[in-house]
Amino acid sequence: MMKKHVLALAITAIVLAACGKKEEPVATPAETTPPVAAAPAAPTGPVLDEEKVLNIYNWPDYITETLVADFEKEFGIKVNYDTFENNEALHAKLVAGNSGYDIVVPTAGFGKKQIDGGLYQPIDKSKISNYANLDPEFMAKIAGVDPENKHFVPWAWGFTTVGINKQKVEKALGDMPMPENAWELVFNPQYSSKLKSCGIAFLDSPSEILPVALHYVGKPPYSENPEDFKAAGEMLAKVRKDVRLFSSTMIDDIAGGKACAFVGWSGDINIAADRVKETGGTDEIVPLLPTGGGLVFIDTMAIPKDAKRVNNAHAFIDFYLRAENGAAMANEMNYPTGNKAALPMIKDEVKENKTIFLSDEDTARLIPTGGFSNDIAGTLNDTYNAFKRGK
Repeated sequence: MMKKHVLALAITAIVLAACGKKEEPVATPAETTPPVAAAPAAPTGPVLDEEKVLNIYNWPDYITETLVADFEKEFGIKVNYDTFENNEALHAKLVAGNSGYDIVVPTAGFGKKQIDGGLYQPIDKSKISNYANLDPEFMAKIAGVDPENKHFVPWAWGFTTVGINKQKVEKALGDMPMPENAWELVFNPQYSSKLKSCGIAFLDSPSEILPVALHYVGKPPYSENPEDFKAAGEMLAKVRKDVRLFSSTMIDDIAGGKACAFVGWSGDINIAADRVKETGGTDEIVPLLPTGGGLVFIDTMAIPKDAKRVNNAHAFIDFYLRAENGAAMANEMNYPTGNKAALPMIKDEVKENKTIFLSDEDTARLIPTGGFSNDIAGTLNDTYNAFKRGK
């Protein structure tokens, strides 16, 4: 589901295989043995695994149209590309072991406990010549959960927020004005009861819903206190009757008109808006910028500890970090990029969309990325499941 927007990082691109320099032959007397020919220049480019395969596990609807095909054509590597619906599904796969994947795309905050659990191997930055394209200020944000940026390389980022079908919401609210804080629409029964008629959808993910619920009730968004979860759960219980669905296919559900208000990823909401326009629809689908703050997410590439094709994985990461591929992610998928070199290639209409590339004021309101420890995971899941079941 998507997701899911950057001082200078002194990472220098390292040449993976240096070219040899052929020496001019030195003249020798006729009676001596002819000189041995110089060895041919070493090939340049990334070192690849013998097996020309790469298995990737990513979120759905979260990759540009030709990226995989372009990589396969250039490197002669067959990519097997599978998708998962939420971080919880990815985590279960990694914990079980022998996932078979060479690259996975966890959300940085959620992935902290996976790093702590030894589920990822370090990235070899010497194999990623385009690493210097990354914005150092953006990488500092990831370092909050991945110290020294040892394991995670950014894929894309965004924020979890409230989105609306503007016409339907205005009609359902009637004379009631829109709240200043958009979270009121889905967390305050005064508003949710009115939107029930046109549908409220929640992203089906405990790690996305509970932080914003905790923040809304005045608790730390990544609290480790069970009592804070109790307060969030009590608030959620009051609006449960007004929630139509818990969605793992948010783009389709929004574009299909199944809800008029939704808690989802900013990029997914913008993608759904584009789909409505492409099919001739006139409804205006917009992600809102709550005064109460949206929840930052940064999705990242990581290499599982038991990955079999590590060289191929590094080659793909390096390929993805090319400036043109970072720009395509923003232009096609409506997600901002941490690739600083890509910025000049991003379309003006995308850069000027304040729900993609946020203003300083809106950025300051965002809830910073973070993560829950394994110790509180049970409370997190129990609170969410009770909300979902309505009990």
